[in-house]
Amino acid sequence: MNDAISTAPAFRAPLQTHDRVRRPRPRRRNHLRVVTRPTGHRSSYFIALFVIVMVLSLLGVVMVLSASAAASLDATGSSWYTFERHVMWLSIGLVAMLVTLRVDYHRWRPLATPLMMASIALLIVVLMPGVGLNRNGSTRWLGYGSLTIQPAEFAKLALVLFVADLLARPHRSSDDLRAALRPVLLLTVVLAVLLLRQPNLGTTIVVVGIALGMLFAAGAPLRSLLSATGASVAIAGIMAFLADYRRARLLGFLDPWKRRDSQGLQTIQSLASIADGRITGVGLGASRGKWGYLPFAHTDFIFSIIGEELGLVGTLTVVSLFAALAFVGFAVALNAPDRFGMLLALGITIWLVGQAFINIGVAVGLLPVTGLPLPFLSFGGSSLVVTLAACGMLMSVARHTRV
Repeated sequence: MNDAISTAPAFRAPLQTHDRVRRPRPRRRNHLRVVTRPTGHRSSYFIALFVIVMVLSLLGVVMVLSASAAASLDATGSSWYTFERHVMWLSIGLVAMLVTLRVDYHRWRPLATPLMMASIALLIVVLMPGVGLNRNGSTRWLGYGSLTIQPAEFAKLALVLFVADLLARPHRSSDDLRAALRPVLLLTVVLAVLLLRQPNLGTTIVVVGIALGMLFAAGAPLRSLLSATGASVAIAGIMAFLADYRRARLLGFLDPWKRRDSQGLQTIQSLASIADGRITGVGLGASRGKWGYLPFAHTDFIFSIIGEELGLVGTLTVVSLFAALAFVGFAVALNAPDRFGMLLALGITIWLVGQAFINIGVAVGLLPVTGLPLPFLSFGGSSLVVTLAACGMLMSVARHTRV
């Protein structure tokens, strides 16, 4: 009997509560969409963005050489001077783009606030007497000689990152969004005041447009946004009339032919260059406007040189490329895996396409002269580098999309 009991299988008592095996609880799903693609995935959006950016950049190399040759020859004795500097900055920009597209865009989020503070500090430093470089009546640059940077360009990217981080924080309700209006608008006002002190009204308009566009996409109250937009337009109009040169530009825009020898000169010469190009253009390198007739031909008015040398075909190609950039950029935002990626992609797209729209509007006489470069195409230093770095971040978001 004892042997039977000893050989029988042992009876196992039910496990007590403290003895039960604890299984890991399933993770709660985020209220946002989960990333479904690895960082290295080359989506169709990524490929489209890469092709658009490279085509615009290569076209910019060709047009900067053509538009700047005459001015470089007159100023330095070498027609290659501006072109060589553009290629240098483009190389730096492409390296920056390759770095930012390889880095997961989430890694930039903790740096949003430090980058914003650093940008504000640089905007203050550039206004210090003896520190900022003054050119054509504006103090916008830091550096020495031909190696200079423009802090306002870094402020655009820092603003996009900061606003995207602020508005993408979890459990952001409608009341929270209404409260988020205050820090975003306050920051925008601070940037606008510093930029207007340079003075730089064109970049101020771009910065305000970025902030309002991102707030609208985040679902901020429409009434508050309309009030902020109306106040921005009113302030811009007041600032335009307070400064003599801005008032002269505005009056020259309203009636350029009446002031064709002064404030209306750039608009008239720009329209004349575009009209000379007709359908197919006068030929690459054959522009007459760049020979001193059209000021800033390789920067603010490079679109006019494109219209003259490549004609309607060239201008429509440029407009189509920026329209494609807008379409793909908004598609990336709509298919982004999380709210931060959506806002980041949207902010960069609004910035680049909005600035291109303003530059082209100035060239064809639809907007007053603002001094904004055409992204990818105008000669640029820090502007080109920051633009390409921002495109790399946009491509990083595209690598996480589901399409």
